[in-house]
Amino acid sequence: MQYRSVADLNEAARRFVQDHSLDVDLVVGIPRSGLLAANMLCLYLDVPMTDVDRFCEGRLMDTGARDDANRSFGDIDSVLVVDDSVKSGRQMTETRNRLDELDLPFDISYGAIYISPQGHDYVDYWGEVVSAPRVFEWNLIHHPVLQYSCVDIDGVLCRDPTPEENDDGERYRAFLSDVEPNVVPNQQIGHLVTSRLETYRPETERWLDEHGIRYDTLTMMDLPSKQARQERGNHARHKANAYESTDAPLFIESDPRQAAAITERTGKPVFCYETKEMIQPGRAKRTARTVERAVSKLKANPAAFPATAGRYVFYRCYHRLSMAL
Repeated sequence: MQYRSVADLNEAARRFVQDHSLDVDLVVGIPRSGLLAANMLCLYLDVPMTDVDRFCEGRLMDTGARDDANRSFGDIDSVLVVDDSVKSGRQMTETRNRLDELDLPFDISYGAIYISPQGHDYVDYWGEVVSAPRVFEWNLIHHPVLQYSCVDIDGVLCRDPTPEENDDGERYRAFLSDVEPNVVPNQQIGHLVTSRLETYRPETERWLDEHGIRYDTLTMMDLPSKQARQERGNHARHKANAYESTDAPLFIESDPRQAAAITERTGKPVFCYETKEMIQPGRAKRTARTVERAVSKLKANPAAFPATAGRYVFYRCYHRLSMAL
């Protein structure tokens, strides 16, 4: 499973500008996710941007209080129409045909940050070839791949219960009924897989229905109580078994340790919703070791942990930036 994060997109946009030495006066984004790529490109190029509809109407997006805020279409000769990715080429072809029919007085070129192996047939400029199957951080939770995937509930579709709420009693039932969703996917989910107990199936199914979350199957833990679940401590094994029993290409899990364990047990990719990391087979053990070390340090010295974690993030980002320059 190929995966690109928002940080990857930003770096690819920077390389896109550098590699192609673009000389354009306006960047036009193809809605919706093409606007994210267009925004990054216009900032690196220091030119205005707009979307396809505004472009057809002769309008720019507001740029704020800057020196170029008063630019108009009279200042524009060269235009780059961009999408975040091109796979089949359908959207790019539709956009190209629409603009060709208007016979606009601009030198218009077309580009995409990511393309499929056949995508170069539809664009003039591209950044990186990414083969299918592929998903992106910015559209994963609404991607058609959800129709075949396994998805956790707590920590993904809604927040985790607090310790006070997680009493295996009335407070927990209230949480299951009243918690607000984090996200409502616009795709039907293939398999919901949760460590919630079977006894709470009615509340869970009612909540999913009330919030319009569609799914094919719901797998829960068949144990008598929260205490029995804690004593067994097999959350990851439970989810891994459910993952293996399907043809699902992906599991979306909230907890980093469980995500690593599921990948290690199944040899299949897991997306960690908390860290926004795609854990691929072969990387699971390394991810698990990193998480375990972090937990050990937190337990050993809770007061010093935030500073230590901050330094780790700083140096990791610095290293990646240095490698890119």
